[in-house]
Amino acid sequence: MVGKQKVFNFFKEDGEHVMETQFIQLTNGKMAYFDQGNGTPIVLLHGFCGSNRYWEKVIPSLTEKYRVIAPDLPGHGDTTIFKENDTIEVFADVIKEFLDELNVDKVTMFGHSLGGYITLAFAEKYSERLSGFSLVHSTAYPDSDDAKKGREANVTKVQELGISALIDGLVPKLFSPENVEENAEYVDTTRQIGYSTSPQGAMSTLIAMKNRPDRNYILEETTLPVLLIAGEKDRIIPKENTFSVTKSNIKQVVIKDSGHMSMYESFNELISEIDKFLIEV
Repeated sequence: MVGKQKVFNFFKEDGEHVMETQFIQLTNGKMAYFDQGNGTPIVLLHGFCGSNRYWEKVIPSLTEKYRVIAPDLPGHGDTTIFKENDTIEVFADVIKEFLDELNVDKVTMFGHSLGGYITLAFAEKYSERLSGFSLVHSTAYPDSDDAKKGREANVTKVQELGISALIDGLVPKLFSPENVEENAEYVDTTRQIGYSTSPQGAMSTLIAMKNRPDRNYILEETTLPVLLIAGEKDRIIPKENTFSVTKSNIKQVVIKDSGHMSMYESFNELISEIDKFLIEV
C-alpha cells in the first residue's frame, strides 16, 4: 500500500523544487521514500543516522534525466524499525522487497557510507537487479577491532545518554575541518536529521555495521560497472579504504577538499561524477 504525506521544499538555483515523501507498507514495517523523475531508475541510500534528505542538493538535478528513488533506511528518518534489523543483509532484503513493491526490476544503486555497505550486500544477494553500483564515502572492508569496540561504545552511549549524545559527537567529524564553518547550515541540517533517528534503530544499525563481513571479493568478482567515490579529506573513511580494488570496470574518483559529506560539501562535483557514470552504465 502506497501513501503520501510529507512535502519537502528542495531548492535549485533557478527556484523551488518540491518533493513529496511517500510511504509504502512492507512485510515488517512502513518505509518512507522519495520517488520522482522519469527514465532509468537509480536508488540513493543514505548513511548512518541520516535520511533521504542527505541527497536534497543532489536529487533535483538528477530527476531531470532519471527516476530517482531515495528511501529512508529502516530505523532512520520516517521509516519504522524493522524486526531483527541487526544485520546488513536484512537491510539489503528490505531494499529488495521495497523495489519489488514498486515494480522496479533493475536499478543503478548509490550507497553513502552505511548505504554503501548495504549496496555491497545487495550486489552479493541480488546482482541481477543491478545495472551498476557505487560506493560513496564507503568501503568493502569490515570494521577493525578498534572500530568494533567503538561501535559497542556508541551503543552504550545511546543507551545511557540518548541519540543526541551520539549525534553531537559524530556530526563534526563528517565534514572536512576546512568546510565546517563554510557549511554551517549543512552541518546543522545533518545534526537535526541525526536527532530524528530512532535510538533503537541506531543501536541495531551499529551492531549490523560492527558485524558486517569483508566484501572486497564482491568488487573483485563483479563484472558490473562500479563507481568508487572518496573524499580527499574524509576523516571517517579514507580514500585508500574506498579504493580497495582496482579493475577495468571500477572507476575511482576523489572529490577534492571534501570530507565524508560531498552531497553537501561538494554537491556539484558529486552530481557531475554520478551523471558521467550513469551515461556509461
